[in-house]
Amino acid sequence: MNVFLCGADGFLGQVIQRALIAAGHQVTRGVHRPRLPGDIAIDYRRDLAPQDWLPRLEKMDAVINAVGILREQRADDFERIHHRAPAALFHAAASAGLKKIVQISALGAPATMPYLASKYAADTALMEAMPANATVLRPALVFGQEGVSTRFFMATASLPILCIPRGAGELRPIHVEDVAAAVAACLAAPAAASRVLRLTGPRAMGYAEWMETYRGLMKLPPAPHLPVPACLMTAAARVAGMFHASLLNRDTWTMMRHGNHAEAGETPPFIGRPLRDPVAFAPPEDAERLRLAALAAWRRPMLIGALAAIWFLTALVSVAFHPIAESLKLLLPFGLTGTIAVTTLALAAALDALMGILTLVRPGRKLWLCQLALIAVYTLLICWRLPEFLFHPFGPALKNLAVMVMIVQLHAEEASS
Repeated sequence: MNVFLCGADGFLGQVIQRALIAAGHQVTRGVHRPRLPGDIAIDYRRDLAPQDWLPRLEKMDAVINAVGILREQRADDFERIHHRAPAALFHAAASAGLKKIVQISALGAPATMPYLASKYAADTALMEAMPANATVLRPALVFGQEGVSTRFFMATASLPILCIPRGAGELRPIHVEDVAAAVAACLAAPAAASRVLRLTGPRAMGYAEWMETYRGLMKLPPAPHLPVPACLMTAAARVAGMFHASLLNRDTWTMMRHGNHAEAGETPPFIGRPLRDPVAFAPPEDAERLRLAALAAWRRPMLIGALAAIWFLTALVSVAFHPIAESLKLLLPFGLTGTIAVTTLALAAALDALMGILTLVRPGRKLWLCQLALIAVYTLLICWRLPEFLFHPFGPALKNLAVMVMIVQLHAEEASS
């Protein structure tokens, strides 16, 4: 078949494309930014009418919609990208007489949530447009080494202590290659009434078992569990939801509480082979790469958080938590007294606080170099006029070395200034 694959450059779309080519299909890629010969540009925010799609469907036999987003960038993204654009595509495909349509939806509840509601609205539109030869696939949580959610949960699983939210439901994760095999099976299936199929993994597991399974894929030993009350998870989801890059928000926490599973049975006979068990989601030879990638995922946020805390606490200690008179005594060896000393102390505290703010809001190579220079100046001044801090039992000045190593690490891993 000539297959029009929308979302071919996405995580799921790339795997589906490989499966279709292996099955002997000709694939035309529908992508937001064309980069290969034959790519067709699509824009799910704008292509909202059937006439936008009809010219693209010439000589096509089948359509697969694998476009999806986890978070909205604009207020109506779920409605446009998950519902209105796919609905227009499906009606155009029906008008053009295409033989097969496959919609990649999502498994979960409650359906009133914007993410799922928009997906289910497109499912309904497909069933109305194509009473026959259309399939809606609703996969459970999909595992794939390049997937955003997989990388997030692998990083979570690699932490020294596993935070286990109370009230989280069960899930049946499924491997991305099994989802792609199901898509290929849809195209190979004989003509039939349109249907909705749930794609789930071979076994259900709770959150703790799921995290330990991911640790096993990375060849990490079992970790201690820290139960997290549901109320704290709700609060954390609200705070995390303020940051666009965060996968944790009120909606995803609601889905976690409900669970992400359905009774097994539909998927295995449909793809014609056993499903991959979660303990075999990744081959043993990938363990080290997965482990390093997971550790790298939380290393940067951890270093930035710790560094910001050091700058903020240094500012607070010098002017709030520590007696001002004692702080001013430290300036006497430099010949600073009276108003000049007070002004110098205030400016130094303000500079430290500014470094903490910039660490959080404007991290980058220029900032790291400025901080290294500032710490170097502080250290040289201490060596010059306060050498007793170099030989203090607690080594307060020597700890600057550890802070500088943190900054050097951040600078080395920075992608751009």
